[in-house]
Amino acid sequence: MSTDGPSQGANSAPSGGSAAAKPQAWGDHASNDGPPRGANSAPAGGSAAAKPQARGNDASAGPMPTPRSYLDDGFSLWSWFSSVDHKRIAILYAVSITLFFFTGGVAATLIRLELITPAGDFVSAETYNKLFTMHGVIMVWFFLIPSIPSTFGNFLVPLMIGARDLAFPKLNLLSWYLYIAGGLFTVGALIAGGVDTGWTFYTPFSTMFSNTHVIAAVTGVFVVGFSSILTGLNFIVTIHKMRAPGMTWFRLPLFIWAMYATSIIFVLATPVLAITLFLLAIERFAGVGVFDPALGGDPLLFQHLFWFYSHPAVYVMILPAMGVASEIITCYARKDIFAYRSMAFAVLAIAIIGFLVWGHHMFVSGQSIYAGMVFSILTFLVAIPSAIKVFNWTATLYKGSIHFDAPMLYLLGFVGLFTIGGMTGLFLASLALDVHLHDTYFVIAHFHYIMVGGSVMAFLGAVHFWWPKITGRMYSDRWARFAAIIVFVGFNLTFFPQFLLGYLGMPRRYHEYPPEFQVLNVLSSAGASVLAVGYLLPLFYLFWSLKYGPRAGSNPWRATGLEWQTPSPPPVENFAAIPVVTAPPYQYSAMEIAPQPPRSRSAPAPRERGEGPGEGIPGKDAV
Repeated sequence: MSTDGPSQGANSAPSGGSAAAKPQAWGDHASNDGPPRGANSAPAGGSAAAKPQARGNDASAGPMPTPRSYLDDGFSLWSWFSSVDHKRIAILYAVSITLFFFTGGVAATLIRLELITPAGDFVSAETYNKLFTMHGVIMVWFFLIPSIPSTFGNFLVPLMIGARDLAFPKLNLLSWYLYIAGGLFTVGALIAGGVDTGWTFYTPFSTMFSNTHVIAAVTGVFVVGFSSILTGLNFIVTIHKMRAPGMTWFRLPLFIWAMYATSIIFVLATPVLAITLFLLAIERFAGVGVFDPALGGDPLLFQHLFWFYSHPAVYVMILPAMGVASEIITCYARKDIFAYRSMAFAVLAIAIIGFLVWGHHMFVSGQSIYAGMVFSILTFLVAIPSAIKVFNWTATLYKGSIHFDAPMLYLLGFVGLFTIGGMTGLFLASLALDVHLHDTYFVIAHFHYIMVGGSVMAFLGAVHFWWPKITGRMYSDRWARFAAIIVFVGFNLTFFPQFLLGYLGMPRRYHEYPPEFQVLNVLSSAGASVLAVGYLLPLFYLFWSLKYGPRAGSNPWRATGLEWQTPSPPPVENFAAIPVVTAPPYQYSAMEIAPQPPRSRSAPAPRERGEGPGEGIPGKDAV
């Protein structure tokens, strides 16, 4: 089986003589708009049929050997830690953020154990403050923000646009080292005694009154910000300058649009956070009055600067999830994405308007009522492009041939939970309601419905969707669907009661509470145990699949997109010849739908999943 770049089956050009290498065409004919048909199949249709690279003058030469997979490009730790291959760096990020995710999850578990009883008898108030600070700092800056961009963005952006790597491979590796360095600073601060300021580091408490390791934790977040900036810069340059021939802006997958918008936020907003944290450290270390009113500073200035970054950072967490949703929903609905251009413009609108709404975090801070009204209107406005995306996903599903495999279940959960989170955000955008709901568990529930219900569900959906491409192995779809259902049920059991707690007036960040709130807190803690099981299950069956899972073909889901044109796992250089793109993405309606969709739980066939005649484009045989 030859998997070296463009299809080299019966339709390939002869290898002798003057046969010129021609780049692979993608999407010129209706039958070519569907998924590829495996490494041995002929290119489908039209005058844009791919011709492979000429291989020499011996006409009798057989097919070239399979190119070396990126996973086989060295097996030592140093080969991984020194690699500038975007795919290997994505794996380094994936391992790192998984460790941080479960570290933050331990803190969350201890928080929920404390809140089972009203008396606060599990940990002290000081320890409780450190626990929710540890949970917030690690989950926001070391999991949620880098999760999809640094893992799937790194792995997929070059593959999706037909490039061999990112524009600056060495900067890409440096960004991972900065991420690890920042993580070591922050975790070191937490181990040395912790931080009790909350993940927002509000002044003047963080600068003048806290006796914990604030500067070390702030230094870690400061350093990891540079990792985000380098990642965003790399993506922007790559998307602008390294797209395959014919890959115009409106032929980009929506995941690439999401990565592009996210990168703009990385580059423009993160320096503001860096400056803010630097000023905080200067005030705490040298006593320079910037935020402390006792020294002539203004504490509201810190809130303005912090939320100018941190609210766009919410969209850093959710925009990549939206890109994942668009890729998976259209694949499993077997339909073209509804209103592609409006989806692309909605992503940009969310990123732009997201810079203008930071003041809704400060409705009760004493800012001008007129400023509050402006921020309230802008917050309602940013809901419009978000609603457009939900509407378009729903329209894509309408009358689709929907297959409820594990990635689709995760993404359907994402849409539902994100919608609830967005609707409850409108409550907080209202000036009058926010006075009652501010700093209550209603805010906690809203935030987690967006960030955990949204970003983490999409992240898990992406893991299951691209796992065969990344590892070359299939997992048990039965276990994966069970885990998706457990996560959805456990999440709602955990966080929906918190809406009721917030409505009833229970404030957040207290380790004791009135007894009348205990029933809802016990329900929330019980739901957290179910959610933990849902998060742990994928670790077992995904790691099991690395050794025992059936081998995956190049396109087990019959998806469109250039990343599915490469073998699984992809070769080191991604493509033997740069492909040529001649049609828009997601043209599933041009494909004949197979009567039985492939299932990852099925036993391995004589050929690999996604390989061979008829498995890429249903109803078509290799020529």
